[in-house]
Amino acid sequence: MKIAVVAANGRVARKGIAEALSRGHKVVAFGRHAENNTQAKDYRQKDILDLTKEDLAGFDAVVDAFGAWTEETLPLHSTTTQHLADILSGTDTRLLIVGGAGSLYVDPEHNVQLFNTPDFPDAYKPLATAMGKALAGLRERTDVKWTYISPAADFQAD
Repeated sequence: MKIAVVAANGRVARKGIAEALSRGHKVVAFGRHAENNTQAKDYRQKDILDLTKEDLAGFDAVVDAFGAWTEETLPLHSTTTQHLADILSGTDTRLLIVGGAGSLYVDPEHNVQLFNTPDFPDAYKPLATAMGKALAGLRERTDVKWTYISPAADFQAD
């Protein structure tokens, strides 16, 4: 399998790349910085918002490991997700977005998400809300094959 990992220098991306390589997959890592902090031998310096349909052509899957943490950058979760969905629209390439635990449902009816519960930490609500908006945008798409991965609340990438 040929896999592209975007925002490849982060903790989650590095773990995913190492796992994919250990399973014999071909991995191409895309990152905005010149240095490659991953095990991927094929590293391409390119910002996620500069990626084109041509950059991602021929991949079986594209893993989006983008993360933004500050108030002014939180809207980029939706922007980057929609950008990747747009350039993969109409293709057979699977888009896998690594999200957060806040989007997990805590009731059987799927009405209440973790970030809307009283015990969810206030410090993480802006991030969870931004990721929730990105997920809501994906749910409106029928033109791209996507999967949204919500790790457990105590997920440790290191």
